[in-house]
Amino acid sequence: MTPAARLSAAIEIFADIEARRRPANDALKDWGLGHRFAGSGDRAAIAGLVYDALRRKSSSACLMGEVTPRAVLIGMLRRERGLDSAAVAALFDGARYAPDALTEPERAALECDSLADAPAPVAGDYPDWLEPYFARVFGEERAAEGAALASRAPLDLRVNALAAVREDVLPKLAHLAAEPTRWSPVGLRIRLGADAKSPAIHAEPLFLKGQIEIQDEGSQLAALFAGAKPGEQVIDLCAGAGGKTLALAAIMENRGQIYATDSDKRRLVAIHDRLERAHARNVQVRTPKSVGDVLADLAGRADLVVIDAPCTGTGTWRRSPDAKWRIRPGALAERVKQQEAVLERAVALVKPGGRIAYITCSVLKEENDDQVRGFAGRHPDFSVEKPVNVINSLGERAYLFARAVLISDEGILMTPRRTDTDGFFVSVLRRQPSSAGI
Repeated sequence: MTPAARLSAAIEIFADIEARRRPANDALKDWGLGHRFAGSGDRAAIAGLVYDALRRKSSSACLMGEVTPRAVLIGMLRRERGLDSAAVAALFDGARYAPDALTEPERAALECDSLADAPAPVAGDYPDWLEPYFARVFGEERAAEGAALASRAPLDLRVNALAAVREDVLPKLAHLAAEPTRWSPVGLRIRLGADAKSPAIHAEPLFLKGQIEIQDEGSQLAALFAGAKPGEQVIDLCAGAGGKTLALAAIMENRGQIYATDSDKRRLVAIHDRLERAHARNVQVRTPKSVGDVLADLAGRADLVVIDAPCTGTGTWRRSPDAKWRIRPGALAERVKQQEAVLERAVALVKPGGRIAYITCSVLKEENDDQVRGFAGRHPDFSVEKPVNVINSLGERAYLFARAVLISDEGILMTPRRTDTDGFFVSVLRRQPSSAGI
């Protein structure tokens, strides 16, 4: 397919996403099934165009003065890809399979290319209804933070310390131009171009041997900041497919015990194979049952309860740009209730002197600082660990990291703009050693 034909396809798919309010991945998959002549390179390039248009939907529409799929794709080529009006016109030339030629108003809009007076949700490409929430977190920097959340994410890997060391793994991924991550001591980063196909990491010998896992650097740091130690009794309450469980097992050097569970047993389906591949031998998966609490026997025994809490996912927009346009205010209220419930469940499991590591992939205070403050108010026998002490687990990197992140009395907030990671919030709450009973 020609570049212009790919653009036509991207406009068609974008229109489908907008009309049916469906996940981008579903629309791309359906298009691929209906256009089997398109090769893998074509599909990757079309997906890149669609996702970039979703990243910059609001600012692109503002630039072009209309919100049609065509306008958004044109504006994106200027806003995200950096093409000038002549380069865009060469793609929109009306030739066979190409989009119709640019109109004079479209050319004029591309020549103007100014969003100097645009409101923050437009310049930052986030939904209007989130404006007060972003203002509360980021203040005058909210447009810049939103724009960073709209950027394209790299591919991050975690080297599994149970099976390898980063220095040995790095040269074996030279063909992918992997480089060490800035903060995580076990992370690797692969930077991807706009039209690049994601590398087949699952087919790499290192992956098959359990030496690497796909995991954003921010998620790696969140697991590290939880502070799990070899020999401890740890409960992962929201384990899902096991990303942080695997990281915890490596941090604990396969010593002690991790109990991994989730409120939805379907999320646990993938964890068993992942644990085997990663050589994680200190993990016991507790699948929820219709009757009874699968963690009842662990009441008051946990040194650490890790809560990778259900949340709005505002911190992961780099990877799921369509999600930010589908989220609604009601989802925030629902997630806040779920977070409070899982925090309350953790209380009965923590022994005196034990900790709760509360983690979200959200940047909103309602899901982060407010939740921690509310929990501490309900449970005066818990206190928040000083964030600077939590960060100290980074060693020599701790000083610069502390200067980069947003630190509050309640915890640590990473963002793409500040730490070049996904958005993650981490808070560690410690129970007083003198707590009597549960």
